[in-house]
Parts: sequence; C-alpha cells; structure tokens
Amino acid sequence: MRIGIDARSILNPEKGDAIGIGHYTYQLIRHLLKNDTENEYVIFFDFRVREKDVKKFTKPNVQIKFYPFSDYKKYLPGAYNEILGTATLQKEKLDVLHTTSSYNRIPMSYSGKTVVTFHDMAIFNIPQYIPAVKRARDRVINKLMARKADKIIAVSESLKNDVKKFLNVSDEKISVIYSGLDERFFTQPNMDENKVLGKYGINKKYILFLGTLEPSKNISRLLEAFSIFKRKQKQKKSNKFDYQLVLAGKRGWLSQEYQQIIKDLGLAKDVIFTGYVVGDELVPLFHGAEFFVMPSLYEGFGMTVLEAFATQTPAIISKVASLPELAGDASYFINPLNTEELAEAITLFAGDESLRGQYRAKGLEQAKKYNWDKTALETLKIYKSFNKN
Repeated sequence: MRIGIDARSILNPEKGDAIGIGHYTYQLIRHLLKNDTENEYVIFFDFRVREKDVKKFTKPNVQIKFYPFSDYKKYLPGAYNEILGTATLQKEKLDVLHTTSSYNRIPMSYSGKTVVTFHDMAIFNIPQYIPAVKRARDRVINKLMARKADKIIAVSESLKNDVKKFLNVSDEKISVIYSGLDERFFTQPNMDENKVLGKYGINKKYILFLGTLEPSKNISRLLEAFSIFKRKQKQKKSNKFDYQLVLAGKRGWLSQEYQQIIKDLGLAKDVIFTGYVVGDELVPLFHGAEFFVMPSLYEGFGMTVLEAFATQTPAIISKVASLPELAGDASYFINPLNTEELAEAITLFAGDESLRGQYRAKGLEQAKKYNWDKTALETLKIYKSFNKN
C-alpha cells in the first residue's frame, strides 16, 4: 500500500514547537515506521521546514514531500487548498491519506480514500469557553471533515459518542484508538530536578497543573479552590503556608485575567507561571510535585493525566467527558463546577500521604495500558481495511 500522512502539525514554522496534535502525529508516524516495513509511506510537511528536521523520518520505505504553496494562502485563501492541494495529493496516487487532525482540511475535490483523527469536541460541548470566531470556523471545518472522511479515528469512546451526536456520523464509520504515552515518563528524569525547580522559582511543596491556560481548563475555579486551601492551612498551622500552585503551560485565550484573580485572592506569592515547558523539564516537574490537578471542563483525551500517572504523581481530575474512561479508578475525581469540592480534594491530598501513595500505585498501572506501538498497529489495521475494498 501507498499511505500518505499529513505531518504539517509536527514542524509548522507558524506555530512553533509541536504540542498536542503535533505530538500525536510525530509519535504515530515514528511508531508506524518502526512496526511497518512493508508499506510505502509518503509524509507531507510544510515547505518551509528545514531538511535536517525531517531526516529522522528517513527510511527505505518513506518519501518526504513538501507542500509547495503555503505562501499562496494570503492571495488565494479558499482556492489554494482546493486546487493546489488536490493536485499535490492526486499526483502521489495514494491508497489512503491520513490527516491527523479534524482541523487540517483535506481538499473537498480530492478523490482518494481518507482517514481523519478527531481529538476533541470542545466547540460543541463547551462552546461558551471558545472564542466566537474560532468556534464558528472550527465547527464548519469539523463538519466538512466528518463528511469527507471515509473512516474516522476517535481518541476515546466519549469522543466517538460526541462525533456521532454532533456531526451525525454513523457508528460503523468511527474506530476508537487510544493515543499512546511517551516512554520517557516512565523513566527517571534526565535533568536535575532541583535545577528545574530553581529555574522557575519553586521553593516549597507544590501542586502542579499542566496545560494551556484558558477558560476550558477551569483555571479561575482552581485559583479560588487553592485560595480556600490556603486559608484552611493557615488556620491549621498558625498562619504558616508552605505550598505553591504551579501553572505550567502556554498562555491561551483570556489568560490575562488570571493575574487579576491572583491579586484579588492574595495569592501573588503563591502561584507560579512557568510558561511553555520544554520536553526534558516535564518529568522532573511531575516528580517534584506533591500531586497533580486537572479540573478541566472538557477533555477529548487528557494526555497530561497519563503523564502524571506514569511519573507516579497522584492526580485529582474532573469527572467529565473522556477522563473517567481514561483514568479508570486511578484518580480522585471531582465535579469541576464545584469549587468547594475541589478545595476539599486538595486539602485531603495535601494532608494524607497514605492516600497519595495509593493513587501513585494505581496510576502507574493504569498508565502502562497506553503505548504508541499499540496505537500504531491499530491505526495500520484501519489503513489495511481499504485494501479489501
């Protein structure tokens, strides 16, 4: 078979380092090439990436192709993708084309077989937490891709149900294939933990949040819950407070509001913003944390929960969308709309080392269920199903 994969989300000069979908695409391709030497792969990159950046994908059964027309966007915003995109793809005579995100458009006039991976349905589930322009645009693109795809991969059962519900897709068209987990999270950190903590000014016990700082992640309620926790701790410990809340991740929509909330709650000395954390720093950051908290209002998958599990960092997470399915009984669940409940969970975890130990053990076992080799082989079965038609 001749299999095409749109890899532009990995090395996109406009978007910087690969996160989220880029990580999924990179790991999927890496493990497909590791496990499949029989089929031919055509991997498409943005024409502006450097050749040295794609050398790691060089194999005897791989051809690297570059979309040569990205600059035309400014001149032909709609037509360029249809006319030039179709021409580029048709020329390769692919048996199947896989676009690894429903936000990466396949030209409507492309006539080959297609697979599309869907990662989340936040624009339909929690529309009030998404910017209006982005919400309108992304709804249109998702509906187009759902119609265009011959087969859809959903990264959780919860997401599959949402795709069926919101995009009117038949059950048999969708396959659930869980994402894998990077093996480095199971290993000891390469970087010195104290050095990483020192870099960010972390000098107390700390609670870790990791993700884009935006309304869908429920940061405002997390800050309020942390404030309640602080008040209770100071009452219990004669006005002493020995915790920090570390918010790790890039700033997203409306994130400027959090500074004012922190000021209003009197948390200026207790909350640390790290910004985007590079890969090598993630494991020591998890290892150093007392526990991890993810009070999201919605998650299509929730990779950071698995990362916490693998590093034996006990986790408090929302009982919403895919998270109960993903975490099993390995996490302490809360209602993300109940700030008092979140505060109580934080207080409970902070005061009970035995409880944290129980969740460390459960989390590690749960994390072992997710690996990229399994994801790649199940995805390969989807590709091969087109050979039978």
